[in-house]
Amino acid sequence: MNRKKVRPLIGQGKVADYIPALANVNPNQFGIAVYGNDGTTYHAGQAHTDFSIQSISKVFSLTLAMKHYGETMWERVGREPSGNPFNSLVQLEYEAGIPRNPFINAGALVVSDMNQSRFASPHYAMREFIRRLADNPNLHSDKVVSTSEYEFRARNASMAYLMKAFGNFENDVEDVLHNYFDNCAMQMNCIDLAKAFSFLANKGYSRHNDEQVLTARETTQVNGLLATSGLYDEAGNFAFRVGLPGKSGVGGGIIAIVPNRFSVCVWSPELNKSGNSLAGMAALEALSESIGWSVFG
Repeated sequence: MNRKKVRPLIGQGKVADYIPALANVNPNQFGIAVYGNDGTTYHAGQAHTDFSIQSISKVFSLTLAMKHYGETMWERVGREPSGNPFNSLVQLEYEAGIPRNPFINAGALVVSDMNQSRFASPHYAMREFIRRLADNPNLHSDKVVSTSEYEFRARNASMAYLMKAFGNFENDVEDVLHNYFDNCAMQMNCIDLAKAFSFLANKGYSRHNDEQVLTARETTQVNGLLATSGLYDEAGNFAFRVGLPGKSGVGGGIIAIVPNRFSVCVWSPELNKSGNSLAGMAALEALSESIGWSVFG
């Protein structure tokens, strides 16, 4: 990876200050971790520093729902790119309360609603699921961050109530929002995340857990959704520049999948105008270019 393409970008973006608890994060940080299907880990920079995973949690929620609902879940959430901001209500109104995909906020809220119906304690179930995937029993949610997000929940609540009006939301909106924000506020580092998502690089199999998390077909489906919808309204640019399935969060993390080879996590808190890590995007582009990892090559 060419550091000369990445280092100058640190200091050029902006942290997610619309979430007050994230506004105070030191912006001058960068970490990366790569976890191979053979169990080998490579890392550099602040790869051991915990950060708020935010929308990366949507992949965990989707995986948990797929394990319990299978194909029936797609009756309530679509599989198409949005092209609009991640918190847009426009398509939701036009399309009768069916979100375009599980990675925009409306879609993630429906998936959270599904998990709410399935588990007596949804956040506990999600936390233990993530701990198992990351092989780290000490992972936790930052209550300061989740409380901060809940206090500024109006737009997400609007989406949930709109979907409820269309009959596509089963549980109490406020209960689902609490669990949704708790999941977004999970604290993990690059090594945790690269390890946790290794099953997506290995046909659904988690090597360190000896667990078939998803079937090979389901894994291909999730990677397809990540490739088309994982980077907010910048998914096309990410496919063009990096060429890998990926998912970002406004905490500055990005996970990327090299099918049959590696899972990768980069983190740098400063974001570009689309809400994706500025230095993280550049690092993944440089890595993909230098090693030839693009799935489109």
